Amino acid sequence: MSALGSATPNSTPAGGVDTAHAVPWRDRLVAQVPLMSLLVLCVAFGLTTNTFMSVRNLLNVIDQLTVLGIMALGMTAVIVMGGIDLSVGSVLALSMMVMGWLSNVVGLPMPLAMVAALVVGAACGFVSGLLVTKANLPAFIATLAMMSIARGLANMITDGTQIVAYVDWFSALSIERYFGFMSVSVALFIVLTIIAALYMKYRTGGRALYAIGGSAEVARLAGIPVKRITLAVYSMCGLLAGLAGVVMSTRLDSSSPSGGLGYELDTIAAVVIGGASLSGGVGTIWGTLMGVLTIGVLRNGLNLLGVSPFVQQIVIGSVIVLAVAVDSNKRKAR
Repeated sequence: MSALGSATPNSTPAGGVDTAHAVPWRDRLVAQVPLMSLLVLCVAFGLTTNTFMSVRNLLNVIDQLTVLGIMALGMTAVIVMGGIDLSVGSVLALSMMVMGWLSNVVGLPMPLAMVAALVVGAACGFVSGLLVTKANLPAFIATLAMMSIARGLANMITDGTQIVAYVDWFSALSIERYFGFMSVSVALFIVLTIIAALYMKYRTGGRALYAIGGSAEVARLAGIPVKRITLAVYSMCGLLAGLAGVVMSTRLDSSSPSGGLGYELDTIAAVVIGGASLSGGVGTIWGTLMGVLTIGVLRNGLNLLGVSPFVQQIVIGSVIVLAVAVDSNKRKAR
């Protein structure tokens, strides 16, 4: 028998390398891949374009990421739990259309219309959660159905037409910069990111998501209320999609039933690129933030280089494949 084969778990091989501690260091290195990839992209675009590293462009990148970033926070919890939500783009559209209809057609004060948008988003997520927990539908099917229903309702509200021109203070939430660099919508995203990161890392409810993602049955036997948490997570994901719809409306000064089209794929991509596993049990808010920034930097840099939007879709798809392949190989290595 070889020396390696006869070594005990606590022994050190002849080469002097403690194999018991080699894997954690490798995992730590893999965990930093999203950050390193982002830095490489920034350097590459900084060298190949004249305007990428300008303050104005970097501020624009951050502004453009707020909608995707807010939705990605909710999607992180869903994926860590072992689920998926394909409806967030459509829920975003429905929420912003409800808000626009209530404020510009019905005449409801804008703050109340904004609250209504959040309620609609949370209600859509709640229904998706019920389909998963009570009807025992796979999350893919349940949220695919909600995606179609929400998009249809969004178009029905105004027969497929846009709602434009909101009150000035509403649009200013994403336009006016405080301290020279931060808008209200960006500040909101930062605060939500910090809260989500702290909750998932330090709170019992956040840690329960990882247990459910690892094995829902084991989590249930351990006393974790799996169905109740699942319902809450899908509701929160829907609420954040509704909030993203409000933020998008502040940026565009309008609401469109086609808003958020394809955003569900970008949202999932951001979470996966950030290191989360589609099998559940793995993922962090920090990683998701890196994934969101990576997609934003990619799109912005490719735009500055004059790359066709169709080619950009191919590039983003390739990055997703690479991220999933890395995760798959990492799990096999374990």
